[in-house]
Parts: sequence; structure tokens; C-alpha cells
Amino acid sequence: MKDVSYLQIAMETAITFFVLLAMTRFLGKKQLSQLTFFNYVTGITIGSIAANMIVLSTKDYMKDLLSLVIWCVLTTLISYISLKSGTIRMILDGQPTIVIKHGRIDRKALKRTGVNIDDLTMMIRQYQVFSIDEIDFAILEPNGTLSILKKPQFQGTQKIDMNITPKAPPFLPTEIISDGKLLKRNLLEVGKNREWLKKELSKAAVENIEEVFYAEIQADGQLFVQKY
Repeated sequence: MKDVSYLQIAMETAITFFVLLAMTRFLGKKQLSQLTFFNYVTGITIGSIAANMIVLSTKDYMKDLLSLVIWCVLTTLISYISLKSGTIRMILDGQPTIVIKHGRIDRKALKRTGVNIDDLTMMIRQYQVFSIDEIDFAILEPNGTLSILKKPQFQGTQKIDMNITPKAPPFLPTEIISDGKLLKRNLLEVGKNREWLKKELSKAAVENIEEVFYAEIQADGQLFVQKY
């Protein structure tokens, strides 16, 4: 590897950073919110390419940069195709697998998915379920998480069981002030203005927004305020 100046390293690192930032925005949120094996592999590969570009600085930097962009574009293209094609999506992400049916473990399903009984019971305990007999269905999702449906007799009582009709809350709890700064967009989204905020803050003996560490509008429309 040839001698590389510190200035060149700094420039290449900055370029890689902003290209990677743009590519992650381009890829969207699926990499995190729906992390399947395919997403995991592509995410690791993108990070490895970017790291090698910074650490192993060579005269082929632009080629490495191009490979990073091409990899991200291909990942996005495959994700788009899988969105349109159920067959491709099944090949890339796999399908949910029922591993417990009516309180009985499906041994063939476990063998097919490569999950052993110890892994299964560990995942079940994360749902505060300690007996497989309480489970009606347990489904292993493509991203490796377990979804559980308990038998009716082990399910918690719900309002509908008591003929109670719940009322929808008038507001979605929303952050209004963070670290002494007003979040104007959030204030407008909940249909409130500065006059309302000033009046609510005065109830909490607050004169200036800078005095507030955190404030949010709660589901009932009241303002929760925490000072510094």
C-alpha cells in the first residue's frame, strides 16, 4: 500500500461517511425494523465495505466507493422486487413456521428451522410463559422472533370480555419540549399553539421554555412538565 497523506485519509473518510449516510437513508428503515437474514447480511457487508475503504486507503478508492454504491442499489432493487413478488420475498426472507400447535411442540418444524428445544423454551420465557401447555400456537417469524398465542383460558381479561367499550384517547402522547427547546412541529401536529402552551406552563409555575427539561402532551390533553 502506498503512502497516504493524512489529508487524503480525512477527505476519503468524510466522503465515505456522507455517502454511507445518503445510502442508509436511501435504503429506508427496513434494515432495522424488519431485520431478516438477508437484511442482516447486507447491512454487515455495507459496513465492512465502508470500513475497508477508510482503513485500507488505496489508489482504488473510487472503485471501492463505486462498489459500495452498487451494493446499496442492488439491495434496494432486490427489496423492491421482493415487495412486488411473493415468491422472491419467500426465497429471501423465508416463511413463518408454526413450532407449537395446541400445546404440543412440532419436532419436524424445529428440525427444519434449526432451533433446538432449549432455544425455544428460552424464547417462550421472554413472554413470561413457563409452560408450553399454556400455548395454543407459537410461530417462529422470518426475522427469528417468536409470536405466541395463548390458549383462551390463559389469556388476560380484556375490556370486551366485560362488555366495556373503551373510548379512544383524544391525543397521542407527544413530546413538546426537549432539553429547553420547543418542538414547533409537534405542537402544531396536536393542534395546539404557543398561547395554549404558555398558559399550561404557567400552571406549572414555568415562565420560560428554557426552564423545562422535558414536556409532553398526554393522552387526556394535559401537559406533563419536568423542570431541570
